[in-house]
Amino acid sequence: MALTFANNVLQPIYHGCTINPLCRKLLAAVTICFLTFINAYDIKFTTRMQNVFSLTMISSLVVIVMGGMVWMAQGHLENFEDGWAGTNSSVSDWSVAIFLGIFSYSGWNYLNFMTEELRDPFVNLPRAIYISLPLVTAIYIMANVSYLAVLGQDVLTTEAIAVDFATAILGWLRWVMPALVCIATLGGLSVNIMTSSRICFAGARNGHMPELLAHINIKCMSPMPSLVFLMLLSLLMLIPDNLTSLITYCTVVESFFTTICCSAVLWLRHKKPNLPRPIKVQLWMPSIFVAITSMLLVIPVISEPFAVISGACITLAGLPAYYVLVKNTPAPIQRMTLSFTHFCQKLFLSAVEENEDL
Repeated sequence: MALTFANNVLQPIYHGCTINPLCRKLLAAVTICFLTFINAYDIKFTTRMQNVFSLTMISSLVVIVMGGMVWMAQGHLENFEDGWAGTNSSVSDWSVAIFLGIFSYSGWNYLNFMTEELRDPFVNLPRAIYISLPLVTAIYIMANVSYLAVLGQDVLTTEAIAVDFATAILGWLRWVMPALVCIATLGGLSVNIMTSSRICFAGARNGHMPELLAHINIKCMSPMPSLVFLMLLSLLMLIPDNLTSLITYCTVVESFFTTICCSAVLWLRHKKPNLPRPIKVQLWMPSIFVAITSMLLVIPVISEPFAVISGACITLAGLPAYYVLVKNTPAPIQRMTLSFTHFCQKLFLSAVEENEDL
């Protein structure tokens, strides 16, 4: 997302020219550091900023949808006359494309990561899911139809699709669209930073990651060590020139674990039907989800075995580190880890959260 933001910022500057990869990466790095700083030092401001970003994102998509509808109403339907030309009907290629799409539209499951920070989550979490997911799905589908109507097959090659769309039909307003897209992309990146840090925080609190990541800044009440940890990982991810393969590997693994989680819902409903469930879904929902994701996981094993094996190796590579650094830590490493934790605790003014049960 940081690279997407950098593309949209630099596209008008490099109009008609190739964007310098180093400039794009440097701008993406600065953006990641800035948003990490905001998320770490002021949670309330981050929330207000996120509301502005979300409103801007929806506004930009509405402009795109309305522009596309007007364009089609004027009779410009030529791009749909042979819309399937040049496409591939291979099921295996479809599955890989869906995995890349899952990464592009990531965010559908992020609400679950923020339940501890929601007011009345048993009421507001289902409400947010039932309202936001259909709304976002409908808007995104209409936006893609507008892109195809205006740009046609060129939609597959452009690096800043909204900017090219605005240039094609919005006239002098084309300069507004890059700003709207940049703000919207910042919002998406900020959400990723906020929610992903909570995953590391919860994992460390449960003993699955180093204890340091379970610390909270005592003044800002934010998981600052987790935020900085993710920032460093994100900066490392900017080093490779092509992330498409890495995205495919990681998305396959993520879909595998998501399938396991949804399968656990079905298993628990069958084995332990009387457990208290403040949030309860109809069984047909996880059943359909598990069936679809299972199919998507089986097909790449046959068609893209290298991607599946690479994703599995990336995941399994964490097991030795877990058993050495977390589970069965040797005494010398324990002392080093403790010293590093104390150093970071002073650096971030952080401590482990209090247990409310005590």
